[in-house]
Amino acid sequence: MKKVKEEKPYITTKAKEMFPDIDFSDSFSTTNKEDSIGDIANLVFNTAPKWIEVLFKIRNKIVGFIGLKNDVPTDYKEGLEVGDYIKFFKIYYISENEMILGADDSHLNFRAIISNVNSVEYNIRVTTLVKYNNKKGRIYMKIIKPFHRLVVMKMVSNAYKYNKE
Repeated sequence: MKKVKEEKPYITTKAKEMFPDIDFSDSFSTTNKEDSIGDIANLVFNTAPKWIEVLFKIRNKIVGFIGLKNDVPTDYKEGLEVGDYIKFFKIYYISENEMILGADDSHLNFRAIISNVNSVEYNIRVTTLVKYNNKKGRIYMKIIKPFHRLVVMKMVSNAYKYNKE
């Protein structure tokens, strides 16, 4: 069994309601029957290997030059409640089986949906949704798309827990 597999984007009713216009989406799944949705979100977003941290630092330096956000929001507070942050993503919605996080900027708006679909294997789906706000957003996604896939697959693999029993 692979730790992570790419699947057709899984867009929940709540996510579609909160984020109706989508220009880009992808979805990766893993197996984890042990942790809560909040613990899984922390495993995905707060346990990145050094090479991913370096990529984010490089990204932040570059986007600062072209006028995109790269600083800590004024309302930043780590936690697992709506309005709190996990890493640099704000929590917009949380339930027992779903969490929606994201960030809005001048170039694009982004959401990550972490869902427990309660299947036997690959029950955890991490779906990325992006809405371009302008040409800069389209160009940005074109540049980061090859890195995005690798980074998300690695981040999702951090939540993998499989017990054969």
